[in-house]
Amino acid sequence: MPARAILLAALLPLLPGCLASTRDTPEGTPLRGLEVQPDIPVSNPPFDRVQVSWKHRMAQPYVFLEATGSYTRVGQHLEEATRLAQEQGLEVTGPPFALYYDDPGQVPVDQLRLRACLPVAGPLGFRQPLQYEVLESTTVVYAFVSGPYPDVPRAYPALYAYLSELGWREDGPVRESYLVNPAVVGDFSELVTEVQIPAASAR
Repeated sequence: MPARAILLAALLPLLPGCLASTRDTPEGTPLRGLEVQPDIPVSNPPFDRVQVSWKHRMAQPYVFLEATGSYTRVGQHLEEATRLAQEQGLEVTGPPFALYYDDPGQVPVDQLRLRACLPVAGPLGFRQPLQYEVLESTTVVYAFVSGPYPDVPRAYPALYAYLSELGWREDGPVRESYLVNPAVVGDFSELVTEVQIPAASAR
């Protein structure tokens, strides 16, 4: 399900804890500003080889704005969610993420559904138009992908191929977590996204 994700450079500096130590991936690519350290090698364009694995994702409380329309507007929705969270005094506990519910190849652009999400510790303190939910604990296939956020979907075929190899099927919205602050990198090639696809047995 190729999702088009554009995250505005002005967004991530508003979030706490974005300046983490620099380290090298197993492939030797320097990563700066990472809040979540990859546990498998980061895959780089042109994505001829993508490192994919699976894990059990823990439950994650989050606040969000729900939206329909082009996935290219996710950056605007995340920026608005961040502004509202700041105004409401909410403590954001990790990097922002987006949930993509539809396949743009199958669903008209104006009907595409997404959520622009910020992880939080719990449900206290949020007000409309922000909404609150808990992202369920589940098994996911996942990969860490470098490069500009709009190019992330180019790595999706490898995740779906791995899902199929395991005899699993997609079982929920695709999650993209935007792990690097664009303000602290010298080039967009240093950006890193974690992509997760919830999985369930196809048998």
